[in-house]
Amino acid sequence: MKFAPVEEQLLHLKRGTAEIIPEEQLRMKLERSRTTGTPLTVKLGCDPSRPDLHLGHAVVLRKLRQFQDLGHSAVLIVGDFTGMIGDASGRSKMRPALSLEETRRNGQSYFDQASRVLDGERVRMVYNSTWLGQLTFEDVVRLAGRTTVAQLLAREDFSARYRRDEPIGLHEFLYPLAQAQDSVEIRADVELGGTDQKFNLLMGRTQQKSVGQDPQVCMMLPILEGLDGVEKMSKSLDNYVGITEGASEMYGKLLSIPDGLIYRYFELASDADTHHLPELALQCRSNPRDAKHLLAHTIVGMYHGLDAASQARAHFERTVIRKEIPDAIDEFRPQADGPIGLLSLLTQAGLTVSNGAARRLVTQGAVRIDGQRVTDSRLMIDLDQEAPFVVKVGKRKFARIIQ
Repeated sequence: MKFAPVEEQLLHLKRGTAEIIPEEQLRMKLERSRTTGTPLTVKLGCDPSRPDLHLGHAVVLRKLRQFQDLGHSAVLIVGDFTGMIGDASGRSKMRPALSLEETRRNGQSYFDQASRVLDGERVRMVYNSTWLGQLTFEDVVRLAGRTTVAQLLAREDFSARYRRDEPIGLHEFLYPLAQAQDSVEIRADVELGGTDQKFNLLMGRTQQKSVGQDPQVCMMLPILEGLDGVEKMSKSLDNYVGITEGASEMYGKLLSIPDGLIYRYFELASDADTHHLPELALQCRSNPRDAKHLLAHTIVGMYHGLDAASQARAHFERTVIRKEIPDAIDEFRPQADGPIGLLSLLTQAGLTVSNGAARRLVTQGAVRIDGQRVTDSRLMIDLDQEAPFVVKVGKRKFARIIQ
């Protein structure tokens, strides 16, 4: 296979990365790949405890897609076995383990959603229980013998918990070793991950060296800030853009990001041409309003198509700028015996992710019923008397409540 020149590949692959260890080795691997016509094996581990993907998760998926577009082999490893251990990365306490059935089910959901970013037909998806489930106790002892307790305690989350005299399960020490064994099994040339995965990725290099393999290059991607511009994107913080969300919802959410994040989203979350990024950076500074609309149109177009992106902009202008009620609003019939609390209604209708989030929005004055702002979070609604009516949450979410 004929690959692009190494410098051209590096231009795309280095885009938006936080750290590459070691970068010179990546160059050497690409040069060897181009000389031999052999694609690199690029590994990404899938966390089966989080099957619902948002743009923050898609940052590393987009990097894997860039490798695919350059002709390299993508391997998505579903951690069905390691999911039963639980990754402690970035955790201040022990993570609950999942069953094998849960990890398999979540892994398939992850793959289905990830295929919105990746070329699904050119991804090799494997379950790490294939090899980890076959290890004997003797094998595990030998695997553990390749590292030390001091090395493991050097990891920030482990050391912090140790200093606070908080429990660390012995099985948690096995997680980075198991993830490293994945790299050995598939002979990974490159492993991708967020900056919070640095320790685990480096452990893969250590284990590969110990068995005589050419160690992988570790490529870390930054953690994408959410819509608030402060915290990392998270569903629990309700500052996320889900990659399966509707076009209008996605478009409106993207217009709410702070101006200072527009370029970062272009670089990390969009498929904007790498060569055009300097021009986009200038536009983000000089005309953030138009740049933000371009960003929203670009990202919505990636997941829903350009026609849907154009329709989403028209919907935004009609419902937010001109404050009109959309022609088509989903109807929702609540489940309630007697009057229903406003917070429960909002959550049931899918307008908020939880009653807590609903309470915050009501308090902030972001909820309207038939155009009238509602600020009483304890409001009870008699559906027999009040329905039908239109509920609006924020600038973009509507539901017609029926009985």
